[in-house]
Formats: sequence, structure tokens, C-alpha cells
Amino acid sequence: MKTAAVCFAFVLGCLHAADYVPIAGGTLRTALPLDGETVPVAAYQMRSKPVTNAEFLRFVVTNPAWQRGKAPTLYATASYLNQWRSATDFAPHAANAPVTQVSWFAASAYCASEGASLPSWTQWEFAAAADANRKDARIDPAWRAQILGWYEKPSVERLPDVGLHPANIYGVYDLHQLIWEWVDDFNGLFVTVDSRAQGEQKILETCGAASLSLGDKENYAVLMRIALLAALNGQDSVGSLGFRCVKPAQ
Repeated sequence: MKTAAVCFAFVLGCLHAADYVPIAGGTLRTALPLDGETVPVAAYQMRSKPVTNAEFLRFVVTNPAWQRGKAPTLYATASYLNQWRSATDFAPHAANAPVTQVSWFAASAYCASEGASLPSWTQWEFAAAADANRKDARIDPAWRAQILGWYEKPSVERLPDVGLHPANIYGVYDLHQLIWEWVDDFNGLFVTVDSRAQGEQKILETCGAASLSLGDKENYAVLMRIALLAALNGQDSVGSLGFRCVKPAQ
């Protein structure tokens, strides 16, 4: 387990620059057919792995306004980073595990610090449709079953490191089977539930709305992600929700 001293060693420069991989783009058969069953996706770069605890520690040390207890309540609730031992110590969690309990605002600020942004839903969905050998593996029942298997497992108190599962064909890790991820347009996926609903009721209602709206109703794994994101507010944070960033294509 990394100690606080080791954590600061990361902060002082031991971390390597984030690895972004090119994704050529193309036509996506989207699960959210708001503007047609397919949408064009321009070329872009995506972080190969989710942002880790060590990387986010470096961010909050250099940007103290985003430390736990200092971030404005408009941008982060009391649960923001509350799994860390302190505002600048991610113990007992591993340095290379994905950071979670981060609000959309904080995730967006982190990406901006890398000259990047959160991915749009279609950018995330485009990359997440791939497996190790195919750009779109979603029609494969075995691939779907493998992903759904993660949802059936009980949540763990401490997440494993990023990058332990094989990368997809683009060289991107952990789009499935590790965490949920923020997207830039999470609050625009669809708004068909009563906004006055709260908590579990809102999530259940959103699940129902999603099941009627999805273009690919058999893709339950995507439905679950859409339902979770659509039920959140930007200042919310969840123990299984992290993020990664994207940049324009070079």
C-alpha cells in the first residue's frame, strides 16, 4: 500500500504523462437514437485508462480548490472523495486504482488540466463497443454476457488497479468491468422522468424510461449505464463512478 510520502512522490513528478490513443471514428449504431439510429463520430483521442487515485491526488495538490472540504458545495457534495483518508491522502486505496467519488464538475476540471475534456456519450459508446479484436462486438452474446457478469458481482470496498483486463482493439482499457464513467453530456441523454423524484425512485423511473428509449434493448449493460448517469446531478459522486478524458484528433 502506498504511504502518504509515496503519494507525494507521485505528485512531485514520478507520474508519467497520461497515455491517449487515437480512435479513427466512424458511424455508430447508437443505443440512444435521438437523432437517428446511427450517428457520425469524428476522430478523437481517448485516455487509454481511467484517471487513478495518484493522478487525481496530483491534481488536487496543485489545484487546492478541488480538495475535499474546499470544493464549493455547488460543485461537490459532502461525499466528494470521502473514501480518502484525508484531503491529500488516498489511503487505504491503491495509487493505481481508479479514482471515484468525484463529481462531474471536478472530473471536468481535471480533464481541462490535461488540455482535454470528458468524452461525449457517443465517444464513450463508440470506444466501448469494441473488444480486443472487433470494433463493434455488441451483437456477440458471449461478449454481452461477460460484461453483464461484472454487474452481477457484489461491489468491493477497494477497487483493483486499472489496466488489469485486456485492452480493446483501440488500446483502451477498462471501459467495462471496473467502474462507471462520467460523460460530458450525461444530463442530456434523455429527460423523461419527473425531475422531482429522488434517489432510488428516480433511478428506477429512469430505468423504465431508458428501456423504452433504447435503440438496442438487448444491450442491458448500456441501459444500466445510461440509467445511472441520467439519474445523477453534476455535483453527485458515487463510489463506483470514475472518469477518463478525450482530446481532439491530432
